[in-house]
Parts: sequence; C-alpha cells; structure tokens
Amino acid sequence: MPTAARLVAALCLVVVAFLVSTMIIENGEEGKDYGYFTLVNIALAVACGWKIMGKRAGRGWTAGINNGLTGVASLVFWALFVQGCYEMFRQAMRNRYDGPFEAVKAIFVIGVDYGKLLLVPEILITLAIGSVLSGLATEIASRRWR
Repeated sequence: MPTAARLVAALCLVVVAFLVSTMIIENGEEGKDYGYFTLVNIALAVACGWKIMGKRAGRGWTAGINNGLTGVASLVFWALFVQGCYEMFRQAMRNRYDGPFEAVKAIFVIGVDYGKLLLVPEILITLAIGSVLSGLATEIASRRWR
C-alpha cells in the first residue's frame, strides 16, 4: 500500500545513496569507470526505503531514528552485496575463478574490500546524519499524512 511515509523514506535514502556514491567515486581510483554504480545504489535505496523504512514508520521518535539507522544499514549491506556480485560476474567472465564455490566466496571478499572504501570519516558522518534525518523525516511524514 503506497503511503507518504514510504515515499519520503525512499526519497531520503535516494539522497543519501547519491551523496555517498559520489563521495566514493571522488575518493576512488582515478580513471576508473564506475558505470551504473550510482544508479544501482539509487535503485537499491528506493527499494530499502519503500520496503524496510516505510513499512516501519509511525512508531515514535526513537523508533524513527532506529528505523533510519536500520534503513541505511540495510542499504549499505545490499549495495555491497550487489556491487560484489557484479564484480564477481565481471571477473568470472574472464575465467578468474576455478570453480563456483570460489566465485561465491569472492562475492563476500569483494564486498569487504568495497566496505573498506566506506571507512572514510566524511562518508561515515554522511551515513550517520543521513540515517537520523531519514528516520525523522519518515516519522514526520507518517504522523502528518495518515
């Protein structure tokens, strides 16, 4: 069921995903082609905002902040997983792996390597502030437009 809280949650996570994606691209390797990196993260942000945050809105201010933290954490998890899967498939097409289990293991290794890119203070601060503001905005939308 579409609600204003789901829409606001999705839009807030889109802003967070866009900001963090551009920060990662700016801090990343020079000359590397990131392709659809930002668009994939934005699509994941819409899904996490709509399905995770929007569904749990309307339970109070503390729960709203926790909802924002949960939404951003799930967005980071799914973004790392999806980007890891993409990179694994890209490398698998070049016959980099000996078997399927090595390829599946590589998804998580690549995800951890990508996660290390998030350990920059400006990105962590953006994720923290974005999660709190997203949770509060979703809670306000839930209370205002029922």
